[in-house]
Amino acid sequence: MTTADAARRIEQAPRAARARARNDVGAGFPSWLLLPAALGAALLVLPLVALLVRLDWAGVPAAVASPAALEALALSLSTASIATVVCIVLGVPLAVVIARSSRGVAAVLRTLATLPLVLPPLVGGIALLALLGRNGLLGGVLDVAGIRVPFTTAAVVIAQAFVALPFLVISVEGALRTAGTRYEVVAAGLGASRSTVFRRITLPLVGPGLLAGTVLCFARALGEFGATALFAGNAAGTTRTMPLAIYTAFNGAGVSEDIAIALSLMLICVAVAVLLVMRGWREDAAR
Repeated sequence: MTTADAARRIEQAPRAARARARNDVGAGFPSWLLLPAALGAALLVLPLVALLVRLDWAGVPAAVASPAALEALALSLSTASIATVVCIVLGVPLAVVIARSSRGVAAVLRTLATLPLVLPPLVGGIALLALLGRNGLLGGVLDVAGIRVPFTTAAVVIAQAFVALPFLVISVEGALRTAGTRYEVVAAGLGASRSTVFRRITLPLVGPGLLAGTVLCFARALGEFGATALFAGNAAGTTRTMPLAIYTAFNGAGVSEDIAIALSLMLICVAVAVLLVMRGWREDAAR
């Protein structure tokens, strides 16, 4: 059968069968992709498998229920939630400005917004200290006013927001560019103000992208380590989030490596739960 005959049969089929046929026609891939794909999957899965194999399952309940672990988890969840709200408040307007600016301005703003993605986290911590430390660009003024940011819980939130903001900006900007401006132009032509257009047209259009960016932003804030360690420190109950608690446990600060692995499992479970929530919402939205 020729390609033309196959295409003709597809067009003559009922709509549901036609969709399945199109999917079957385009679903193939070169067989040589299987090897690198398998290696990629192994790179992602095998470290987690090794973690589960090394885990002392008998000691997991005591490790994850310890006051130190629960305290670190509560601090991580609370600070990551606040950081996510900060990212939404600041990131959505930034994404709109980038998406609706001229090409040159958008390129500059996009580069600046995504810079934390490529910076080593420790560099981010040093940069935050240079800005808000006692001798920093703004830290001296804040110190005179009696405000100290580094090595506080607020510093954890700032560090998390710094590294997580690009995820939200990229997601929302992509959604804005995909949606285009035709509905906004029509609403403006009917007399709607710019604020009304933004509130009733733009935000609903980018809802899925905003949700996806919010979930990724929260997950990134939850796992932040490097910038937090330098800028906020590692004080129990104040700045010791789950990643810092794992680092502290793994380095033998009065506990064993098994407890560090158990805490890692705990953080993985929280991250997987967050991603499953996002997947479940997207599947419901697709229906």
